[in-house]
Amino acid sequence: MQPRPLTGAERADWLRLSRAPNVGPITFFQLLNRFKGSAAAALKALPDLATKAGRRRSLIAPPAAEIEREIAAIEGHGARLLASCEPDYPRALAAIPAPPPLICVKGDASLFRKTAIALVGARNASAVGRKMARTLAADLGAEGFVIASGLARGIDGEAHEASLATGTIAVMAGGIDKIYPPQHDRLYDAIAERGLIVTEAPFGYTATARDFPKRNRIISGLSMATVVVEAAERSGSLITARMALEQGREVMAVPGSPLDPRAQGSNRLIKQGAALIETAADVIRQMEGLASPDLFEPSRSGFTHEAPGDIPPALIEAVRKPSAPPRRDRPRNRRADAACRSGNRRT
Repeated sequence: MQPRPLTGAERADWLRLSRAPNVGPITFFQLLNRFKGSAAAALKALPDLATKAGRRRSLIAPPAAEIEREIAAIEGHGARLLASCEPDYPRALAAIPAPPPLICVKGDASLFRKTAIALVGARNASAVGRKMARTLAADLGAEGFVIASGLARGIDGEAHEASLATGTIAVMAGGIDKIYPPQHDRLYDAIAERGLIVTEAPFGYTATARDFPKRNRIISGLSMATVVVEAAERSGSLITARMALEQGREVMAVPGSPLDPRAQGSNRLIKQGAALIETAADVIRQMEGLASPDLFEPSRSGFTHEAPGDIPPALIEAVRKPSAPPRRDRPRNRRADAACRSGNRRT
């Protein structure tokens, strides 16, 4: 699909289709491809397609009035919706497997046009880890990079604070109006005014544990590289790193004391091939030779990993086109490939 702005009615249809039960990103784009880019036509066909799969009741889309209320609430909050086909949608995110069909954004969307680097790490970060996050974020921002993170306590918050002046993107797991953690309300306001807030969650939605990995794929998807500052062995930051590798992006890590459990995960990443980072110059050196986000093509191959609870396999077969388009690989680099293979063996 060629990039183009949607009309208000088309955007409402996209949102309504994406909110239909059991329709995740993969199925959404399969339906859109099946019906020549028309979400309205896909909505009309849902009941019949569900009947063929024996799941008629599970695919009833929300009423149009409900979608109109959500859009009004989003706009009343000072935010807006961006569809993946629209020119303002970030190209780096559009290139990942199964990108969010729509994202809700609040703030300066022009930051999507700059190269982003994700800085993530422990919530209960050490004083040294916090200082490292602040230093990296400030120095990378001074070099023209945008810092992306998850608005969490610890490393995330430090990275956002330090990059407010140069550009920061906060990705939320809940609705655009659901600040989490609550103590970051002032930071949220500052980012909304000077940076950018992003989420794919419905307005008013309170995130649960299963929503954070979905958020993490957006953090890594927006970024050309992910830097892990501190991460325990079972850390959400390691999920972000794994997703970055699966998306063909660079992964780096700051080493920590082997006696500190907060550094065990990040140290393991280095053993598996992630670049060892001590300064912003190390990050920039690792970025040399990476493809620009401007060269990325929208994903046409992300039909392999559907989110839990999405459309049943029988219905996926029912809506699949007779011949799927060929896979178009995105630019990758040897370091990411090697680390990805290593990481897949050990996780």
